[in-house]
Amino acid sequence: MNFASQLKKFDWILIGAVLVLCALSLLTLYSINYGKPGFIFFQKQAFFVILGLAAMATISFLDTRIFKNYPSFLIAIYLLVIALLVSTLIFGKITRGTLSWLKVGEIGFEPVELAKLVIILILAKYFSLRHVEMFRIRHIIASGVYVLLPASLILFQPDLGSAIILGAIWIGLVILAGIKIRHLVLVLLVAGLVFGFAWTSALRPYQKDRILTFLNPQRDPFGTSYNLIQSKIAIGEGGIFGRGLGQGIQGRLDFLPEKHSDFIFAAYAEEWGFVGVLFLLGVYSVIFFRLIKISLKSTNNFSRIFSAGVCLMIFAEVFINISVALGLLPITGISLPFVSYGGSGLLTHFLALGIVQSLVAKRA
Repeated sequence: MNFASQLKKFDWILIGAVLVLCALSLLTLYSINYGKPGFIFFQKQAFFVILGLAAMATISFLDTRIFKNYPSFLIAIYLLVIALLVSTLIFGKITRGTLSWLKVGEIGFEPVELAKLVIILILAKYFSLRHVEMFRIRHIIASGVYVLLPASLILFQPDLGSAIILGAIWIGLVILAGIKIRHLVLVLLVAGLVFGFAWTSALRPYQKDRILTFLNPQRDPFGTSYNLIQSKIAIGEGGIFGRGLGQGIQGRLDFLPEKHSDFIFAAYAEEWGFVGVLFLLGVYSVIFFRLIKISLKSTNNFSRIFSAGVCLMIFAEVFINISVALGLLPITGISLPFVSYGGSGLLTHFLALGIVQSLVAKRA
């Protein structure tokens, strides 16, 4: 397949929607940080976007059917991710209470973000081979083990939010693969047991406080509840049409913590208002619709399940991040895809979409 014909087969609507999100990210980071020390976030994010686009473009032209046709290669990548997660627990850098960063010289990255992508690849391969046998409980257990190992390591960082994302991807793909209802109930019971284990053995006191704060936001308004309260104030201040670019009080005056990452939705809503939020959700809806369409039109099970897995990952992250900002879920530290500041997550999402585009172009 030549260069021009492959370009024509790419899903340009999907790419366009992602570019719109990146533009909104840069506008928001520029607006809330201009003339302040935090302006470096805008500059770095611009670099990450360029790097991510280059990575997506590169992998889009590669033959990613290697993930489908060579299981040993996929297992090697999986084991590499496990090694990186173990290394993070030993040599990692503590950031915001979690041991989630590995640093090589001046370059730092979060292996947990790569783990999300690799888990989708592993499950896509496993379910594509055994989708007709998903009535057998052993296949559900085996697929769960693939997820449980990295999820356990992530819980001990501790990063509850990312572990939840892995669990959501697994449950979603198990359902897509054709699980029986009674087995689904068993899966949900196991998920409950895992959460119970995490609560008693893996979660730190501050993470438990986040959950208790969610249940009663006024229990500590100047401590654990502060982030949530300021987020709600920022969103409320936005009104219908927003305060305007660069006019947000909560964001510009630094009342809103983590305004560039976990709570960038609140900073965005304050400046762009309800109309801006609807536009943002509309762009995400385009991405979900295109990924679902790609999944349904795929010519083989691997492509179908992988595209659905990427959709599940992005949807779960969007749902959790916005729900946290609105006070509908406890604070988990999940970023808003393509909008929150951060190189590791952004690069992982671009790589995932690059693989999707490659599969679309080759209809493999």
